[in-house]
Amino acid sequence: MTVIDPDSKADWVPEADSENDVDGDDMPLSMRLSIADTLTLGNATCGFMAVYFTTTGILIPHLTGSDETGMARHSAATAVILMLMAAIFDLFDGLVARKLRSSPMGAELDNLSDLISFGLAPAYFVLVYGMVADDAHQRVSALAAIVVLLAVVLRLARFSCVTLKDGMFQGMPSPFGALTVVSIVLLELPFIPTLLAIVGVAWLMVSRVEYPKPRGVLAVAMLGWIVAAMGLLAAWAFDAPGGQLLLQTGCALQVVLGAVIPLFATARRVNTFRDNRREARAAQLP
Repeated sequence: MTVIDPDSKADWVPEADSENDVDGDDMPLSMRLSIADTLTLGNATCGFMAVYFTTTGILIPHLTGSDETGMARHSAATAVILMLMAAIFDLFDGLVARKLRSSPMGAELDNLSDLISFGLAPAYFVLVYGMVADDAHQRVSALAAIVVLLAVVLRLARFSCVTLKDGMFQGMPSPFGALTVVSIVLLELPFIPTLLAIVGVAWLMVSRVEYPKPRGVLAVAMLGWIVAAMGLLAAWAFDAPGGQLLLQTGCALQVVLGAVIPLFATARRVNTFRDNRREARAAQLP
């Protein structure tokens, strides 16, 4: 029996039909973690710790009336850096799974970890923003957070069921969507534009807009961008000269990328449609 893992797309053949090895003493094959699975668990851990720092460093001080703004800034930066680290783990677990053997649990672990790091963590970040921001409305922010969470749930479920052409995602990838949502919050725009932008990102995650998979040069560029974003967050957290401006510039660039990629995809579809019509007309001519 041959099992094909959705992440690695490689054939993995058990040595026996039984779930256990012949001697019956070893761990079942379905319970063995690969290197890629370990990276995936690192992804989940980072997502959980992002929720922890958002709670202990931002929400609890706000509820207790603490005026330590520096602590809130450090905790917000730490939470977002942890989401960025989760994105790095998510990037490398796919690369490792394609190079090395992946366990039968790989796809399920990846989806569950992504749900924590790129669904729960950014949605919770939006929820807490609605509770601590001066011009925000808590109930409306809670609704926006639910929209983000459900968008990631639907996207991950669809990814598990739909087969797409190689090298492309359908809809904004959840790591990219999570980082865009957090960037919108960190821009500190008025509440209504922030809310509309967050809902727009959630819609892009469940849309049919095609996004390229991070492979080769694109993967290196994405890794470089994540490391640069970590540096911007660290500069902002420690109140470095120009740190606020650098962070807002980085967040704005992240939002612009999230808006521009669908435009390129739409333009490509329009051009393809026009080319097909021209070919059809040319074929009908005598």
